[in-house]
Amino acid sequence: MSHQKAIGSMKSTRALVLTSFLLTATIATADGPEQIEVDPATAGFRTVQSKQPFEPRGFNYDHDETGRLIEDYWTNEWPKVEQDFREMKALGANVVRIHLQFARFCPDPDIIDEASIERLGRLLALAQQLSLYLDLTGLGCYHKADVPAWYDALDEPARWKAQAVFWKAIAARCANSPAVFCYDLMNEPVVPGGPREPGDWLGPPFAGKHFVQFITLDPSGRKRPDVAHAWVQTMVEAIRSVDRSHLITVGLVDWSLDRPGLTSGFVPSKIAPSLDFLSIHLYPERGKIDDALETLSAFAAAGKPVVIEETFPLKCSGPEFASFLKRSREHGAKGWIGFYWGKTPDELRKANTIGEAITLEWLKLFQAGW
Repeated sequence: MSHQKAIGSMKSTRALVLTSFLLTATIATADGPEQIEVDPATAGFRTVQSKQPFEPRGFNYDHDETGRLIEDYWTNEWPKVEQDFREMKALGANVVRIHLQFARFCPDPDIIDEASIERLGRLLALAQQLSLYLDLTGLGCYHKADVPAWYDALDEPARWKAQAVFWKAIAARCANSPAVFCYDLMNEPVVPGGPREPGDWLGPPFAGKHFVQFITLDPSGRKRPDVAHAWVQTMVEAIRSVDRSHLITVGLVDWSLDRPGLTSGFVPSKIAPSLDFLSIHLYPERGKIDDALETLSAFAAAGKPVVIEETFPLKCSGPEFASFLKRSREHGAKGWIGFYWGKTPDELRKANTIGEAITLEWLKLFQAGW
């Protein structure tokens, strides 16, 4: 949708945009999965109506086999999305983590792209049909070339306001869907230790994508955990203004603990009260499985359920990774989300690269239930 059409059809006012999405969100859902809540008795998860235990196990569907983000092909290649979702379901997944890019939903600070909202609704319907739950991770800026110049030019208050507009619109569309497992406020947010250059909101790229994002460019004398807490509260309030029930988390790097050395500023114990559960991105290293489990235990000590939202045998052997997964439960893990990139085990058995071979071993381990 062009900028001019957006202004014409949506009257370029934030209030009218969000009202339209609230009306859309009131449509009743058909038969499908039950909504998920935290189980206070087990510090895990359960279904809302039947109170059955629920253990999140699934995949990050962050890109396809060629590196494209889902929003690069979900308009013109919808059958591929359907096929990949069916493949993840067949592998035994019950949760799929989807990464939504800020720019695809917000062409201007107060404008939401209707076509993207419609496509998100179609994804919700697909997940519900397959009895899958979505971990909806938002505010992505993975491809730096796609980030609008106006967005990078915003100061901290204006950027947070634009991010809250994004989350309010997403939550309004998803509020009545039982296929939502959670809203993840941002992938790997960081409060910098000191001032950054104007517009420099993203961390260094990894495999061509920017996974780390800064929520301020200058703490300006504020304590970093205080900045993180204020940002989380701002996003949570935006969601809760239209959706009072779905779970909220944020995807944290494992170096978020309040320890000497590298830290993100998002100290689990400081932000846990504002969240329904904590998410850790944890890639155990060769010979350091106990260290990874110790980090996991420290996250669990914050008093909220912990989901290992990203993990993969990227830095350790297959047997070490299997041991890590098996032992993680006793160290507080209540859910596990790995990766799926559009190739089935049968396709990966024709592997031509080391990466494909590692992915095959991961999928075999996932299917076996470790």
